[in-house]
Amino acid sequence: MSGIDERLTFHPLNIAVLTVSDTRNLDTDTSGALLAGRLTGAGHMFAARAIVTDDVEPIRAQMRAWIADPGVDIIVSTGGTGFTPRDVTPEAVMPLLRRTMDGFSVVFHQASIGTIGISTLQSRAFAGQAEETFVFCLPGSTGACRDAWDLVLGFEFDSRYRPCSIAGQVPRLRGLCV
Repeated sequence: MSGIDERLTFHPLNIAVLTVSDTRNLDTDTSGALLAGRLTGAGHMFAARAIVTDDVEPIRAQMRAWIADPGVDIIVSTGGTGFTPRDVTPEAVMPLLRRTMDGFSVVFHQASIGTIGISTLQSRAFAGQAEETFVFCLPGSTGACRDAWDLVLGFEFDSRYRPCSIAGQVPRLRGLCV
C-alpha cells in the first residue's frame, strides 16, 4: 500500500526554487513564494531562490550553478513551460538532463486535470536528473504550483513515502528505499 509511513524517519531535502519570468520580482512572485512556503512547511531545507528572465542562457546558467552545488538536492522551477513565444524553460533545461522522469509529467497532468480540466494540455511540465540533481519544471501559475506540490511533489519528496520516494535516489540518502 502506498502512503506516508509515520514510523520511518523524515530526511529533509535541500531544495532550490527558480522562478522564470520577465515580470516577477520577489514581491510579486506568488508561485515561488508558495513553493518556498510549502517546502519549508514540510520540513525541507530551503537551499536557494532566484528569479531569471524567460531567456535560455540565464535559465541554464542558474540551473548549472545549482546542479554543481553539493548543497542542492532538488531544483524546482516555476514558469516558462507554456506555449507563448517567451516560454523557453524546456528548451533551456532539457539539454542539461541526463535522464528524464517521464512519469512526472503524466502524474502532474492527471492531478491538474481535476482543477483546470483540459487546459492542462497547455503545460509542458517535466522533470529529470542533471548529474546527481533532480529538476522539476512547473508552470508559472500559483494554482499549478499548488497542485504540483500538494498532489505530487509533497509525497515524492517525503522520505517516508512508500513504496519509495525520490529521497532514496539523492546521493547522500541512497538506500532509503530498500
